[in-house]
Amino acid sequence: MMIEKITEEFDTAQILSYASREKRAWGDLFFNEQNPTHYDANHADVSVLPADPDAVIDEVIQFYREKAIIPRFYLHNVEALAPFIEKLTARGFGYEEFDHAVQLWNGQLANVPHDDRVSIERVSSHNFTEAMEVECSIAEFGGRKVREKAFQLEFANPAYDYYLLYVDGVAASTACTFKTGSHIRLENVATRKEWRGQGLIGILIRHMQEEVALQGYKQFWVYPINEQVEKVYKRYHFDTVGRLRMAHAFLGGKSIKEIHAGN
Repeated sequence: MMIEKITEEFDTAQILSYASREKRAWGDLFFNEQNPTHYDANHADVSVLPADPDAVIDEVIQFYREKAIIPRFYLHNVEALAPFIEKLTARGFGYEEFDHAVQLWNGQLANVPHDDRVSIERVSSHNFTEAMEVECSIAEFGGRKVREKAFQLEFANPAYDYYLLYVDGVAASTACTFKTGSHIRLENVATRKEWRGQGLIGILIRHMQEEVALQGYKQFWVYPINEQVEKVYKRYHFDTVGRLRMAHAFLGGKSIKEIHAGN
């Protein structure tokens, strides 16, 4: 239960950093009309089986369509929500499930070779634009349409610390940490396509592990988007400590899996 509770705290705090919320008896409605294609900022969040599934679906469809946003649900506790999911698919919602690893840093620093070409800076006003351009170049994040507005909100929020890695003075990789309470999470790890495959992420993660240790955090988490990424983080001493199952139901647009594939 600890992992589920920590994840809920992380996710809610992070979403509220770039979206508004209306609470309902059955869950939450998150929205940001200024960034309508940002899925995390615009969805109904459900973890308990609603007493009247059709009424909830109707409410969610109306709520988002009035804001010119595609209706979508993020679903937790998937097995208990099976009757609700059946209703969603019967009413034309696309559906996909995810089995996410949850990883926790074991305190060992990533063993990466020194590279004289590389320098790392914390993102500030002087290098903000360079960092944003890296973020906006990543198709797996949704591209500029999603990331430009989201990055500006995140940068302005003190819960985030962004780092920018340069190769010979050229901005190549970014990543950030997000803090809530006594926990901290690795987020938005990204490298431009032309710099991938050179071990830059390992160098950046090593630097961030050092920073997290200096800040005194005891638990440094990461939630990889797939098994391939999970294996990468394992090399850098993030141990898999659990798994979480969730689902996404959507009434239009791309699936999350299509976006993560860069489609």
